Amino acid sequence: MSEILRVEKLVKHFVKKGWLGKQSVVRAVDGVSFSLNAGQILVLAGESGSGKSTVAKMILRAIRPDSGKVFFDGDEITDSTESLRKIRMGCQMVYQDPYDSINPQMKIRDIVAEPIEIHNVGNAKEREQMVIEALHEVRLEPALEIMEKYPHMLSGGQRQRVVLARALVLRPKMIIADEPVSMLDVSVRAEILELMESLRQKHGISFIYITHDLATARYFGHVIAIMYLGKIVEIGPINDVLTNPMHPYTQALIDAISEPDPKNLHRKKTIRINEPSDADVYQGCRFIARCPYAFDKCTVEPPLEEKGERKVACFAVKSSGD
Repeated sequence: MSEILRVEKLVKHFVKKGWLGKQSVVRAVDGVSFSLNAGQILVLAGESGSGKSTVAKMILRAIRPDSGKVFFDGDEITDSTESLRKIRMGCQMVYQDPYDSINPQMKIRDIVAEPIEIHNVGNAKEREQMVIEALHEVRLEPALEIMEKYPHMLSGGQRQRVVLARALVLRPKMIIADEPVSMLDVSVRAEILELMESLRQKHGISFIYITHDLATARYFGHVIAIMYLGKIVEIGPINDVLTNPMHPYTQALIDAISEPDPKNLHRKKTIRINEPSDADVYQGCRFIARCPYAFDKCTVEPPLEEKGERKVACFAVKSSGD
């Protein structure tokens, strides 16, 4: 498979102001690297504040990285007009809240047509046909009737389909979906994920799926990258990572998944993680203060090293050749 996206050592730090003007540096993203093949689904998973959405914004150049490079479809993304046009036409974003990401005063036809108008694609008649086709693609029927509605007249699931239609109308090569089903009813989540999967298969679209929900991640993804405090701590084939986690943080995330079996309702469950402390998280391994397996060597930051078919940043995990 050909590579559609490559991220190399992306870094973004923010200065945070506290009490009495005291400043501290938040390393939101700190040396993140990964690649994505055409038609592949990469999951970025981790707690809130791990840097997932910041990575997405840097890929689209909504936030300028402090350092590092992004290559999309063979070309490095820079601040040039031509480069920005390429990434913003070829890569679209689907946000968490479908109502918050669209203008409630615009009709559905205008919401879906917005990207093609911004990029001056086609004439008025061609744009209308593109909007109708996009609504058909996301199974919003009858499309001609839906076009004339306003967002408040649709359900949450329908609004998210509108957001998907807006992303699809430019025929992108990649879609970044940031928690796209977390605000939807459980009954609707599977429908939206199945729709995204059918679009991937039909058009060969690559996805970056950002989530903290490992259940939907396993259902939808091919490869998963687990992020913690701005770092990728484990990355590899999704079934391997979620059925046999190597990094202690990945283990803790899986321990925390709720148990649907009522027989296990009263079973004692241990989550392998320590309580947060006031330790400097940027000294040594990011996870050292919360890791139940930490030892002296962990005061040095572990590199992301190959362990079989995946990469793990942990000294406690032996490589496949050891």
